[in-house]
Amino acid sequence: MSGESNNHRTGHCLCGAVRYRIPYPFTGKIAHCHCSMCRRAAGAVAVTWFTVPVDSLEMLGTKLEIYKSSAEAERGFCPTCHTPISFWSSKFPDTIDVTLATLDHPEEFAAQMHIWTENRLPWLKLDTHLPDREGDPDEDVD
Repeated sequence: MSGESNNHRTGHCLCGAVRYRIPYPFTGKIAHCHCSMCRRAAGAVAVTWFTVPVDSLEMLGTKLEIYKSSAEAERGFCPTCHTPISFWSSKFPDTIDVTLATLDHPEEFAAQMHIWTENRLPWLKLDTHLPDREGDPDEDVD
């Protein structure tokens, strides 16, 4: 049972201990991140994130383990199976990024852009029709 409704979407880690629910529809960006930190944290060539208001992410089940990956950022993961779930930055304290692949139905959502493309692996061809951004587009916002 996914627990989804017309006004919520749910997700979970690999082992199912960590579960979350978010209001739907959400209006944040969905981006393929190519930064080297995301690649290393996930053990993947890129990580797709969706952004939501931090207070809209309802955590269910086991509490996330938090790793402070830089002076400004924290990454949340399952303490049992270590699935990466979240990324939060003090630069944008009101929003949180959640790994799209952990949604119960990630096929419902498509990425809108690539970010941190200056770090993209040169052989990776993924959603080549999407706009590329060096860095994060939110960094440009006043």
